[in-house]
Amino acid sequence: MQHHLLHASGISHTFDYKLFDAIDLDLKAQESIAIVGRSGSGKSTLLHNLSTFLQPTNGNVALFGEDIYGLSETKIEQIRRYKLGMIFQNHYLFRGMRAGLNIELSSLLCGVSIEKSILDKLEISELLDQKTSELSGGQQQRISIARVLAKKPKLIFADEPTGNLDKQSANLVMDVLLENIKENDGALIVVTHDSEIASRCDKVYLLSDKKLTLVP
Repeated sequence: MQHHLLHASGISHTFDYKLFDAIDLDLKAQESIAIVGRSGSGKSTLLHNLSTFLQPTNGNVALFGEDIYGLSETKIEQIRRYKLGMIFQNHYLFRGMRAGLNIELSSLLCGVSIEKSILDKLEISELLDQKTSELSGGQQQRISIARVLAKKPKLIFADEPTGNLDKQSANLVMDVLLENIKENDGALIVVTHDSEIASRCDKVYLLSDKKLTLVP
């Protein structure tokens, strides 16, 4: 039976102005959601609200049945390390290290072993002995995605994960992400400007005029 990995209710966020208001969102195991909208609409801020990195001005976020912002920082850090995966458009790799070591560090911190199939599916098996500074931007992005998937997260948050990739590589990455959540009984939220990438998710939401609405 599918169960909710994420339940958000009444989420709003304000900086100098109200970015969005009264947002509700549920995410079930094996489900994928895309959030689209114009630049500046608050997509990345909402993703940070949902993923423990930024407490919303109002509202509640529950991950795995726990009110995330009611937990201690230690508990939140444990959830981030063992259950969450964050994929950014900027890959944040350790540039002086080999690509393979970047991936290995993630799996070691979480006490899991790397599955070679992930490396093969992302077409990076031949890149592991190269320094990340020697790789193209698209190759670095695929290394960073492998680093996230290496720890087998239950909930993946991806902020423009295909923004630096050509169409073929972007679709390859989405293939891997969508297959991963099915295999691990996980779930995926993607923020993207790419309507084709968004359409591959189970549901697409539009963030506009401070509201989040399901796209028919």
